[in-house]
Order: sequence, then C-alpha cells, then structure tokens
Amino acid sequence: MKFECNEIPQKGRLEVICGSMFSGKTEELMRRLRRAEYAKQQVVTIKHHIDKRNNQAPTCIVSHEGRERFAFSVGQNAVTIDKILELAHKNVDVIGIDEIQFFTVEIIDIICKLIDAGKRILVAGLDLDFRGEPFGIMPILMSIADEVVKFKAICVQCGKDAHQTQRLINGKPARYSDPIILVGSEELYEARCRSCFQIDCSAQLGVSIPPLTQKKIETTLAG
Repeated sequence: MKFECNEIPQKGRLEVICGSMFSGKTEELMRRLRRAEYAKQQVVTIKHHIDKRNNQAPTCIVSHEGRERFAFSVGQNAVTIDKILELAHKNVDVIGIDEIQFFTVEIIDIICKLIDAGKRILVAGLDLDFRGEPFGIMPILMSIADEVVKFKAICVQCGKDAHQTQRLINGKPARYSDPIILVGSEELYEARCRSCFQIDCSAQLGVSIPPLTQKKIETTLAG
C-alpha cells in the first residue's frame, strides 16, 4: 500500500553543534534559534542546571561573546528531565538545548520522542572531555543526528585550529584521574590543538565499545 507524502506523519530532525570550548557552539545555537523565531516559529531554550558560570544571568544561556538568551533550567534526574516534554508542548516548533553533554542517557529517549512528534531539536555541547575522550552521550547524539556541525576554536599556544579543551589547575595541565565534570570558563580551560594539548595519560578510546564479534558479522551478512 502506497501513501502520499502528505499522508505520512512528518517527523522532526536533530541538529548537533559540537566542538571544543571557545569554538562558538552556544553562539551558533543562539543564531539558529533566532532564525527560527524570525520565521515565526515557536522556540523553547533549555539549559542544564549545573551550568551556573554566569551569576549575572542564572536563567540564561550565555555565549563567550556575552550574548544572553533566556532558558529553562532542567535538572539531572528522570523526573526533571521529563519536564522537557512539558515545555515542548504542541505549539512549540523548535527546542534548543545547550551543554547537552551534561545530561544523562535518559534525555536521548526524550529527544527521540520529540523528533517523532515533529519537533526540530538543536543541541550544543562538547564532543570531547578534558581527557580528549568522547563526552557522555555526545557520540550517540552525533550518530543519530540529521546534521552534525563541528566547530573549531583557535589554539591559545600556537594559533592553529583547536579541537581539544585543555583543563588547567593552578596554571598546570589537569591530571587524567581528575573528575570529568568541572564547570568553569577561561579561569580553568583553554582551547588547544592536538600538538599543544597536554595530559598525563593518553585517551582511552574504544574501552567501552562492545567488540563486533565474528558471529555478529556473520549474522549481519546473512541478513
């Protein structure tokens, strides 16, 4: 049975804006949200409650250029994450979420439900943590996204393109064993290129990825 295009429920889309700190992620998120508003679309902006870097604007997302935009603050547990579904009621067309890397895996199901409901979802966040490893849920979001844009900053050491976020503690590179999440800005972090980035242990990539066994390969090929 064939359906005309206008008979098929239209789903939304997911756009991921990622990169290191100081690469312009929040600025790009705000730009896209402003464009949606210019197009007379209803927009909701959301931030993670842990991001309190700007005490002057606790209810806003703030770019490093100083631009502000009102945002609803959402907590970490499943109950407060469900608040996003309430905020994204039927009259809302576009949902923007900043610092998406801080959210737990539960938000992925929320995002997928919103996409199925026809919403356009824009998320911005760090793709790599200070260790140089994939940050939280970002790999999953990037893999299911309709569009991924990776921004680069400028290395403060040599001026080349930077995609690493260097954490500094008392002016010295942080240790690999330090906590993954430490909210801060210029006082704690720098953008650096691969050559200038420093850490006392190499990134542990692929450790949590389940191996693709020969049996799985044969099953896939048989299918």
